Amino acid sequence: MKYSVLLAFVLFLGTSFAQKGKSINLTNALVVGQCDKENDRYSLEVALTEFLTEQGVKAVPSLNVLKQGADIEALASDSLMKVVKAKGIDTYVLCNIRGYDRRFKETEKHDDFKTALGYGTLFALYRAEVVSVTFEIFVYRDGQLVMTDLIKCGNVSSSETVIKRLKKKLKRKFKKW
Repeated sequence: MKYSVLLAFVLFLGTSFAQKGKSINLTNALVVGQCDKENDRYSLEVALTEFLTEQGVKAVPSLNVLKQGADIEALASDSLMKVVKAKGIDTYVLCNIRGYDRRFKETEKHDDFKTALGYGTLFALYRAEVVSVTFEIFVYRDGQLVMTDLIKCGNVSSSETVIKRLKKKLKRKFKKW
């Protein structure tokens, strides 16, 4: 009995360490901010692009690929995917605002890239009544989901503090990626 419990414990530890050691090896990324408001999308994409560039990742915002006012779902078209691939980018980082609550859990969805681009958001980057914003990050490579992560930012009082807290939280999370 003792040995079977010990064996189960060792196997559990082995699988836990194996999962934590998995890295997505992020070297390049097209950053896509999924926001309804154009200025929120711009702020989010620029902030994420700056952060990833500081971490040594070749990052480009989707605003550099899409025409102004174009639908985000156009990124799934073959022609734009070829343009992005020609720039040496094979990874897409999608970021959307999950809501203004801290109790969210990671999504169970494992949709393909085209479906994920269709995810909408009803939330702005900042709203005066809230003090917490939760973001969800999806990383896609070759059209398949590689990783998803939640980032919860508290004590926000303006759009600028939301971006500031997001970068701070990303710094901790990025080490685990």
